[in-house]
Amino acid sequence: MKYNYPKKVSFYKFIAKAATIAKNPLPHHNKWFNEAGDTFAMKSPFYGHIILTRDIAIIKHIHQKQHKLYNKSKIQTTYLSKYVGYGLLTSNGDYWLKQRRLIQPAFHREKIQNLVRIINNAIDDEVEAMQPNDDFVDVYPLMNNLAFEVVAKSLFNFSAEKKTLSRLQFIIEKLQLFIVKELRMPYKKLWYTLKGEMRYHKQLVSESRAIINTIIENRRQSKTSHDDLLDMLLHAKYEDGTHMTNEQLIDEILILFVAGHETTANALTFTLKLLAQNKAVLSKVEDEVKTITTKQLSPLEELSQLNYTKCCIEESLRLYPPAWITDRVNTKDDTIEDYHLKKGTIIGASIYELHRNKNYWKNPEDFKPERFFDEHRKNSMLFYMPFGAGPRLCIGNNFAMYEMILAVKAIIDKFDIKTDTTEIKVNPLITLKPVGVKIAFKNRNS
Repeated sequence: MKYNYPKKVSFYKFIAKAATIAKNPLPHHNKWFNEAGDTFAMKSPFYGHIILTRDIAIIKHIHQKQHKLYNKSKIQTTYLSKYVGYGLLTSNGDYWLKQRRLIQPAFHREKIQNLVRIINNAIDDEVEAMQPNDDFVDVYPLMNNLAFEVVAKSLFNFSAEKKTLSRLQFIIEKLQLFIVKELRMPYKKLWYTLKGEMRYHKQLVSESRAIINTIIENRRQSKTSHDDLLDMLLHAKYEDGTHMTNEQLIDEILILFVAGHETTANALTFTLKLLAQNKAVLSKVEDEVKTITTKQLSPLEELSQLNYTKCCIEESLRLYPPAWITDRVNTKDDTIEDYHLKKGTIIGASIYELHRNKNYWKNPEDFKPERFFDEHRKNSMLFYMPFGAGPRLCIGNNFAMYEMILAVKAIIDKFDIKTDTTEIKVNPLITLKPVGVKIAFKNRNS
């Protein structure tokens, strides 16, 4: 059968605008979608055939219906893994399945519920440290620190010094910025090498792995139970009764840091900004939080009753999904709808565009938490993928939702939040990052 691809966008036009696309590809993606339809293709000398889609049928085909034919591309398994390790996010095939089966129980809803106390205490400490301010301050650094503390304490539960964790946080942020540069401008690799950037970032990788290895070794020698994720990972057994090696543990922990803290920091920043912009919605969240706090419930009981707050977070994740794009590559020739694709075709699923596709969402640019009310939820979930889909659905989705709900509750309980702008700027790196989002946090009791 002859290979047949979607309408093509000229690669030469792409190269001509490479510098601006590297800074922010979203406007260019949107332009091409509007011109070519919900799916388009191009041929790259670096990556071969590439397809980008916001079509739900194609996205579900590669993530669910025919997921066994599709692996993550070398962009993640080779280039990304150089910096963050070969863990759940960056592995494929039998090894990925083996690791997923081993680690999944640690992230089961019941296990995560046992971590809720640690999560909530970390949030309370960070929110308590936040100072009221009538001036508008950058929200992301505050949420980044909060999310990092939560993931660090959930992983290590106080077994690492603050200075050590801060250094690890610095390294991870540096690595992510460089990964994006290397992926979007592969033709500059020689220049990065000559400048010493490649060597510098590889040294950072070695340092981060050494930090985590020391934490693991200290824990192995400890006879104290910490009831955290590291304990669960250390005790997890393969079918033959063996455990993960230190190298495997380091890979998975690095992935959890990368995937578990920045995505949540992004989502919390966007959520607070959207709430501050939509006063009627914010008022409802404030009423719900006030009702919950007067009941003096446990954190786990609070989670089950903060329903409107949860809908607001879900709607924020629709408009600004931290995992804004995913990719797959077919291991065999495959047919999707009218297209017959050659083995090795990279398919990028734009979750950002899917969540704003007018074919699936009414007034998609509007912030409407009611989309996720019980009566509308079934239909909304058909086109909603902030945590991915299929067997590779984000393993930490429950953890992330619990953390975000409790964080919003704690912040709204303490502060009256306000903003003076309606614009939200983004920077689509590995995750979708907010840029210059500012809010005034006024003490609610003043």
